[in-house]
Amino acid sequence: MLRRKTTDLIREWVKTRDKKCLVVRGARQIGKTFVIERLAEECFEECVEINFKQMPSAMQVFSGDLTVDDMVMAMRFRFPDKKIIPGKTLIFLDEIQECSEAVTSLKFWAMDNRYDVIASGSLLGIDYKRASSYPVGYVDYIHMYGLDFEEFLWAMGIPDEMIGYLKGFLDSLKPVPEAVHSQMMNYYRQYTATGGMPEVVQKFVDTRDFREVDRIQRSLLEGYQYDIAHYATAEEKIKAEKCYLSLARQLLDKENHKFQYKEVEHGGRAQKYYQSIEWLKRADMVHLCRTVTDVKFDLDDYARDDFFRAYTTDLSLLMAMKDFSMKQQIVENTLSGNSKGGIYECAVADALYKNGYNLYFYKNDTAKKELDFIIQKEGMPVPIEVKSGNTKATSLISIMKNKDIGFGHKLADGNIGVGEDGIITLPLYMASFI
Repeated sequence: MLRRKTTDLIREWVKTRDKKCLVVRGARQIGKTFVIERLAEECFEECVEINFKQMPSAMQVFSGDLTVDDMVMAMRFRFPDKKIIPGKTLIFLDEIQECSEAVTSLKFWAMDNRYDVIASGSLLGIDYKRASSYPVGYVDYIHMYGLDFEEFLWAMGIPDEMIGYLKGFLDSLKPVPEAVHSQMMNYYRQYTATGGMPEVVQKFVDTRDFREVDRIQRSLLEGYQYDIAHYATAEEKIKAEKCYLSLARQLLDKENHKFQYKEVEHGGRAQKYYQSIEWLKRADMVHLCRTVTDVKFDLDDYARDDFFRAYTTDLSLLMAMKDFSMKQQIVENTLSGNSKGGIYECAVADALYKNGYNLYFYKNDTAKKELDFIIQKEGMPVPIEVKSGNTKATSLISIMKNKDIGFGHKLADGNIGVGEDGIITLPLYMASFI
């Protein structure tokens, strides 16, 4: 059974008194239902689970008055074997986006405050079924992602003390022993080729067979395409799918990774496709890294919405857009050209995104400066360059002359090192621990 960080976050919510309802949101097939069901077994005597996709008739529970007593009574008739006792029963409303009145009901569950209610859904940012009254202020949110590299290491049997030992080198900024570093790079390449979708990771753990990994990745990609076809408006269906399937070309096949509409369609323009990108973002299918005109706090003040990079929300989906040989080349460390730089940029973006950072990048064609990523920590911009080898980070060296920047990271296929210019070199896998 895969160990997930989200479980600890939900445990903290369970312990909270006077709690609001909890909404666990995120892309499809990332393990939301599994985590909540396992936690229900651990923390509650019983669970009333309604999956509105599997059980659409259960929407009738929310078709009348949305008083808590009326809803509980309707559930007791629907599930006569359930006692539904406050403090002992978890009410789990899965795929809640399918039932707008169930979304509205969260307000009344929270106001009543007798019952523990968790909702989850994979397309909660899409307004195709708008709730009559969205429960703003009555819910707590957890945004769940696919497995990050640390969770992948857990799945591979690496214990906490070994991961803590590894993180200690990031804290001390001392080089990782070569034997450990080499093994971590091997794990990192396996993770990059596999991605973090739970079904994919579990298959890799069980079989170590990348053919089986590839099969499941492609099945998941088909599921995402189905969601676009099923949930996007008639006007957006084809455009959103074209934008989504262009991501591998945008990120791995060309030197400039800025999202270009001409890669979606010959002669493509923002006017035609920008709303499709917004739809994919709200559906948790992509996350964006926006360009900034200057590397200063607050980065959002300098960000442009019309220049961005778009990444899949998990590496598994990106891998499914490429030929099987890509995985082989990643694991064997034989990638070259744009693909090598592109795949590790995507892997670092994936790590930073799963750590909760908003992502930005900087490009100045006149000065010939480009930073792959900029994040903000403690009110300070932190520039990051990603190197597939261990070459010189020219743009980062130049940017570090800015007195408003305390330090920057070069993430490379090399060990930890600290330069006099404030540049901290880290192995690629350390991106997951920043």
